[in-house]
Amino acid sequence: MSSLTLAPGLAYYPDYLDRAAQERLLASLREIVKAAPLFTPHMPRTGKPFSVRMTNCGRLGWVSDVDGYRYQPSHPETGKLWPAMPPQVLRAWEELSGYPHPPDACLINFYAPSARMGLHQDKDEEAFDAPVVSLSIGDTALFRYGGLERSDPTKSVRLRSGDAIVFGGPARLIYHGIDRVSAGSSDLLPQGGRLNLTLRKVEKPL
Repeated sequence: MSSLTLAPGLAYYPDYLDRAAQERLLASLREIVKAAPLFTPHMPRTGKPFSVRMTNCGRLGWVSDVDGYRYQPSHPETGKLWPAMPPQVLRAWEELSGYPHPPDACLINFYAPSARMGLHQDKDEEAFDAPVVSLSIGDTALFRYGGLERSDPTKSVRLRSGDAIVFGGPARLIYHGIDRVSAGSSDLLPQGGRLNLTLRKVEKPL
């Protein structure tokens, strides 16, 4: 399993998931979405909708609305507990994170061709010693990453279906985002688009 170091603590694993593994993961995600439908998060205070739709699996899920960003154990619309993480997702965490405790949350973001994600930090967690593990399937996305300040210079890399990224150590709190999605670059999702999973340890281990 080869990786490239994009920046200190930021590891890129091209083709981490082969086609068969991507198809298995997609099948699992379809079952998760049946139990926990995609919803549209909204910006705190302004209520502006995100361009991505999302859901979660695991003990906790990330949500955003006018009351702020937070993790909670249930779906914001159905009130049901989030589905469990698939074994394949937990195995990816074990293989890539180097962290001795399992993740608490797996965010599942769906990017339609027009969706974007502005530069942001993943900082709603307590356990900053744990990395964030990201898996991409579907259309290629232009991923932009910078430093610990929003004004720091940025670089970009194209994330293709099956690629993985790990943010750890000095890269755990870097600014990052998705500038655009290349529609039609993958035939994995019949209707097109991109699915991104981010696995996170939210609470500090006991």
